Amino acid sequence: MGADGEKRLIDLFQGRRQLIVHHFMFDPAWDKGCSSCTWHASSFGNLKSLAATDTSMVTVSRAPIEKLIAYQREKGWSNLWYSSYGTEFNYDFMVTLDPSRGPVQYNYKIGEELKKAIGTIEGSTEWPGFSVFFRIGDEVFHTYSAFGRGVENLTDSNRLLDITPYGRQEDFEDSPEGWPQSPTYG
Repeated sequence: MGADGEKRLIDLFQGRRQLIVHHFMFDPAWDKGCSSCTWHASSFGNLKSLAATDTSMVTVSRAPIEKLIAYQREKGWSNLWYSSYGTEFNYDFMVTLDPSRGPVQYNYKIGEELKKAIGTIEGSTEWPGFSVFFRIGDEVFHTYSAFGRGVENLTDSNRLLDITPYGRQEDFEDSPEGWPQSPTYG
């Protein structure tokens, strides 16, 4: 759900081929977003160059859209922010962990390895992350995820583009064999 109504994942692409989702920790019960995610979102700077490379970026949190819009106004942000409240989205992309829903996984760790990394998860909890998607027509592919400390280096458009299938799209780059050969690759 966005400020302009309900959206499907494919709608978040805004007609572009690549989509970056910033999973911002904001539990439905909270009045404010996570302080670390807030710092991160405030560090992005100008991301207008993403659109020039056929890439959209949005923020998604579990809090209701009204809370997200109020917090966004308070911070003076203009990013597109969507609520996944009442959906499986955050659970599907492993940024809301809840053992009552089955085994939890975060940063590709489960069981004892997860417990050693982040402690015991006893109730529903939010965690940071990024997910990248690529689409061909109406077919959407999940191509990348970053979690935990892996999200900290993603604070400018070049670093964000580095995690997308097309990368920075500079003329000297070669596309991997079997990948679409455009927009830059010829």
